[in-house]
Amino acid sequence: MKRQITLKVNGVEREVYVEPWWSLAQVLREELGLTGTKISCETGNCGACTVLVNGKAVKSCLLLAVKAREKEILTIEGLGENGKLSPLQEAFVEHFAVQCGYCTPGMIMAAKALLDETPNPSEEEVREAIRGNLCRCTGYVKIVEAILSCSEKVKKEGGGQK
Repeated sequence: MKRQITLKVNGVEREVYVEPWWSLAQVLREELGLTGTKISCETGNCGACTVLVNGKAVKSCLLLAVKAREKEILTIEGLGENGKLSPLQEAFVEHFAVQCGYCTPGMIMAAKALLDETPNPSEEEVREAIRGNLCRCTGYVKIVEAILSCSEKVKKEGGGQK
């Protein structure tokens, strides 16, 4: 039996009816139309479904939507502003860190969680932060370069990255 819940996604409260066993990933994609969050393994192994919940990287395929009530949820769609890419998204484009793109939203969300907590990470910290996100197309080199580049760019500009 479906239950009505309120989810705060990308700063907007959304009313949605969900089955108690539906994952947050499923609700984001199928009920709210936020298809940037990918569903792949559904076991938490690939990271394609990574979103931020209260600022922490979470594999949304493993979180029941009903457990996400009263939490701040940020998806890839919530990063840019006014049709512009965020600095992190721009860095992925500039460094050719996107190939097929399937893992990219989850990878960017994991990177955002890292940069929010550690604005000037080492290469080792970047690799650790994205270790739960699998990419079958790249060797991760360009992804790591993009994340480090974003960190440097934001540091030079003296601002935060969204």
